[in-house]
Amino acid sequence: MTSCSDNCSADLGKATAAERHTLVAVLFLNAGMFVAEFSAGLVAGSTALLADSLDMLADALIYALGLFALGRAVHWRSRAALVSGLLQLALGIGVAGQAMAKIFVDGLPDTATMGFFGALALIVNTVCFLLLARFRHGDINLRATWICSRNDMIGNVGVLLAAGLVILLDSMWPDIVIGMLIALLVVRSALRIIAEARSELSSQGSSD
Repeated sequence: MTSCSDNCSADLGKATAAERHTLVAVLFLNAGMFVAEFSAGLVAGSTALLADSLDMLADALIYALGLFALGRAVHWRSRAALVSGLLQLALGIGVAGQAMAKIFVDGLPDTATMGFFGALALIVNTVCFLLLARFRHGDINLRATWICSRNDMIGNVGVLLAAGLVILLDSMWPDIVIGMLIALLVVRSALRIIAEARSELSSQGSSD
């Protein structure tokens, strides 16, 4: 359940063609899985699934940001990071609010959907982990993105754990608590990204 946005800003500017192709692959895998997992979370009424999907979005944004910034001026990267952080913050707050609202609503989430998409997300992150593994000791600093996928696998296990506890305890609380924890981690990461982006933009402005 560890949001990795703080640690995934690899030096993509010097990436080789093979590394760029890998980053594009994991970008599309994470973006596609975010759409699938977020939609499933809405249908299943699962806070944990919704929150975990934000980790996929955070990864996709980090990879897209790095690829977008290649060959561009520094201020483009800072502005893109600011937009990324604001989007993550809005989604994180939205999921946290949804978790709090569920406290006052009876009914259990669809554990079958939680389990299926939690397992699917785990498979996707495992694939990303394996794709990035060969670069973790290379000259280019892609170790951060490799750690990113490893940490996301922990979040996926959290969703599966929440589904199992909902069944075992016949309670919605495991889903709410685990979902809230993941959402708060996303919010924390988003705030850090926003602060760093604003600081960089401010320093660039003062140096002009």
